[in-house]
Amino acid sequence: MAPKKTERIQFLRAVRQLHRARSFYAVGALLWAASVVWTGWQAPGSRQMWVSALLLTVFTGLLITAAVSLRRLAAHTTYRPAHHAASPKASHPRQAHA
Repeated sequence: MAPKKTERIQFLRAVRQLHRARSFYAVGALLWAASVVWTGWQAPGSRQMWVSALLLTVFTGLLITAAVSLRRLAAHTTYRPAHHAASPKASHPRQAHA
C-alpha cells in the first residue's frame, strides 16, 4: 500500500526540522567548544570551564543523535521522483511524413 500524501508531507516536515535542529546543535557545540577553550585558557579548572564542558557534551550528544536520526530516515526513504518527467519524445513536435 502506497503512503498517503499527508504522511509524505509530515515525513518531509520532520526531515526539515531535523536538518534545522542539527544545524542549531552544530552551532551550539562550536560555541561551547570555544567557551571551553577560552575559559580553560583564562581560568583552568574553574567552575565556568566545567559547566561549559558539560554543555559542550550535551550539545555534541544532541548533534550526534540528530545526525544518526537523519541518516536512518535517509536509509528508509525511497528515491523516486515526486513527479515523473515527460519522455524526450513527448517534448519534440511531431513531424508529418510526406
